[in-house]
Amino acid sequence: MAGKVFRMIAGRVLVALALLLPVSVMAQREYSPNFSIGGKAGATLSRMSFSPEVHQKFTQGLTMGLACRYTEEKIFGLIGEINVTQRGWAEDFAKDEAPEFSYSRTLTYVSIPVMTHIYFGSQKFRGFFNLGPEVGFLLGSSIDANFDYDNYKNIPNFPQGSRTNEQLAMAVDREFDYGIVGGAGMEIVIKRRHSIMLEGRYYFGLGNIFKDSKRDFFAASRNNSIEISLKYMMRVKYAASGHNIYHTTSPAHSTVI
Repeated sequence: MAGKVFRMIAGRVLVALALLLPVSVMAQREYSPNFSIGGKAGATLSRMSFSPEVHQKFTQGLTMGLACRYTEEKIFGLIGEINVTQRGWAEDFAKDEAPEFSYSRTLTYVSIPVMTHIYFGSQKFRGFFNLGPEVGFLLGSSIDANFDYDNYKNIPNFPQGSRTNEQLAMAVDREFDYGIVGGAGMEIVIKRRHSIMLEGRYYFGLGNIFKDSKRDFFAASRNNSIEISLKYMMRVKYAASGHNIYHTTSPAHSTVI
């Protein structure tokens, strides 16, 4: 009796699997992994995280670069970029009642983010989230000021006292930067192969640009920036032969169509 019941249950399970298998295969065959390449350009708003505090405000900059995207699942993929990005800060002398003075420093990096890409929506319009680590290599540092920042102590009416000024002439010590970057945006797909992506992104730096030992003045001097960019992506053929690859239910091989 028990054997008959077992065979009956096993038979029904096999029938169910037989019915579900083609559906599962077709569901997986509806999506093919793809690889896209493109370029981006945008603007940045940057400031620093200083300790001790520095009277500062956002400074504007530019970002541009190349991007690639690989998607393996229906809602999941990876994005990597190589960008030239301007960061830095601007001094806020208005807080010290000295608006006649101006100072900004631009830090230009080669930045390389590698992010998890989660997207959703239709085949023509999608929303997405990106999150991952980023490393940067300093290309150069430039200062735009209307006073002699090397000799600010000798300038009449220059705000001092409770104001932090050590950063004005301090040289950047760390050319390597690293942090976490995350963003969100929307994508318009054009004829399945081309797409336009608009994204807002925030970079939270974890490395200091100035020396930070106990003997040094700054305990923290980290980059922070907001980025708005427009990106064009073009889907390229995934398989070396020029065909799309569709995964079947067997993990040992793929079927090429």
